Amino acid sequence: MCGFVGYVNATEDTNENQKIIKAMADRIVHRGPDQDDYYVDSGVSLGFRRLSIIDLAGGSQPILNEDGTKVLVFNGEIYNYQPLREELLLKGHTFKTETDSEVLLHGYEEWGKDLLMRLRGMFAFVIWDKRERKLFGARDIFGIKPFFYYLNEGNFLFGSEIKSFLSNPLFKKELNIDRLPEYLCFEYIPNTETMFKNVYKMEPGAYFEWQNGQFTTARYFTPEYDIDNSKTLRDWETLIDEAFKDSTKAHGIADVEVGCFLSSGVDSSYVVHEMAKRNDVKTFSVGYAEEKYSELSAAEEFAKTEGVRNYTKKITAEEYFAVTPMVQYYMDEPLPNPSAIALYFLANLASEQVKVVLSGEGADELFGGYHYYREPLDFEKYMKLPLGIRKAAAGLAAKMPNFHGKRFLVRGSHPIEERYIRNNYVFNHSDVNKILAQNIESKDPSYYTKPFFDEVKTEDDITKMQYVDIRTWLVQDILVKADRMSMANSLELRVPFLDREMLKLALQIPSCYRVNRETTKLALRGAAAKQLPEKTAKMRKTGFLTPLNDWLRRDEFYSQVKEKFLSETAKQFFNQKYIMKLLDDHKAGAAHNMKKVWSIYCFILWYEKYFIEN
Repeated sequence: MCGFVGYVNATEDTNENQKIIKAMADRIVHRGPDQDDYYVDSGVSLGFRRLSIIDLAGGSQPILNEDGTKVLVFNGEIYNYQPLREELLLKGHTFKTETDSEVLLHGYEEWGKDLLMRLRGMFAFVIWDKRERKLFGARDIFGIKPFFYYLNEGNFLFGSEIKSFLSNPLFKKELNIDRLPEYLCFEYIPNTETMFKNVYKMEPGAYFEWQNGQFTTARYFTPEYDIDNSKTLRDWETLIDEAFKDSTKAHGIADVEVGCFLSSGVDSSYVVHEMAKRNDVKTFSVGYAEEKYSELSAAEEFAKTEGVRNYTKKITAEEYFAVTPMVQYYMDEPLPNPSAIALYFLANLASEQVKVVLSGEGADELFGGYHYYREPLDFEKYMKLPLGIRKAAAGLAAKMPNFHGKRFLVRGSHPIEERYIRNNYVFNHSDVNKILAQNIESKDPSYYTKPFFDEVKTEDDITKMQYVDIRTWLVQDILVKADRMSMANSLELRVPFLDREMLKLALQIPSCYRVNRETTKLALRGAAAKQLPEKTAKMRKTGFLTPLNDWLRRDEFYSQVKEKFLSETAKQFFNQKYIMKLLDDHKAGAAHNMKKVWSIYCFILWYEKYFIEN
């Protein structure tokens, strides 16, 4: 796990370019504290920060091919690099190292962009072809590893984190204020734009080419469901178990010690169980003094059952609030998911013992783990009624005082594309301009998600919800905090559920074996039950809970947030009277505004870090 930076030179002054590229790489030293190296020629400048995991002695980058005509910088791991290496050796390629990095370089020489469909792993990389004066780069199919680029006035910069661009004089730092409404609804920007003007995210499963001042990008992979109704639930359980054993084995390849994150849930427990078969694995868990929000006791109990060491930490409210500004800096863009701070402490704890950890991200999206995936089952019969009747019932219900079933009737008048919960995750679109200091024209959140729904329009509603989450929530939130919080602590995080072979399998499982009225992740839980204690396999999903809701009602933390809400920064962007009412109502217990308050607070902290302090 590493980080890279690069840009197309605006000057042929080698000394100047070497100075700039080093300054860019120094901005992301946390991604690779073990080593740094650079490549500069008349066309491009490339920089690299290394966290040594495989071929500790010979894995330096940027790495060149035999004749020096192609140069690579790469962040990630290729889990099938060894068979690819053997294939390339048979085709006559010569290797200087034992790294997966060199496999990418020779693979591109041999197969060009067709290499991408052969790769099993997490990656973002760039190759400079000196002869053709062309840059080629790509991102893995899930978006596990980050890739950002800046396009403006003929300038092209790229790297693992946006903050590296701050050290390049070609970069004009501007707030992309037009995307603030989307942030307030989703808690992230739901397309390839970012909160910085002219800075973009490479799509997962996409590649780019830059040549003669022209940038082009295209997808090389898009998930496609291919439901197989011929198998039983037991068949799927067996297939999942076999595929997961193979995936954890591949994800465990390293020349350093590998540990595991451990919560009380089935996903991380399944990972730990498989890793413990082959290694004396260390596990890491965090919780809180407030027991109702803490999973530590369950995690410790499971660790004892498995006979593995478990390192734990209880996070205090004071620690949580103290690191939040720094967390927003490491995120690159504001991300108010409260679990990100807990993940920071978890990664920090693990980094004291190991360089690599395995974690359970992705199981919920692939195998149907979220409770709201069961909602279409509740609506199944009701949605068969004529739309006119459902709309009339919704209209009447909306005018009546609250009663049991009101929400059902109102939501039942909308198709899944409009009613899906992620569309208005924090603020409703209709409320956005009440919050802002100035009106900003914006689109309804469904505008951004509808294209994904359209891609699976022939599938059932449960499958549609999962697909949209794979293409949005997983990429823009779950994997962002996983990467940034682990790399902030110079820790490599691997996700064995997000494996090419696991995805291929998940896309075939009928929705009735993913979700039913009683439980979620039906087939995955069945597979895990063959290996884990029944209590663990059936553990109800709780998410990464925090006591933030309660902490915001304590005077000391209420005062911290209030200070920011009344600041000049807040005045620049928000209706201060409105946001103070959100905060005061929450403190008084008159409303549960934690997500709304935290979303605004995190944006203010992020803005101060990037536009005032930096």
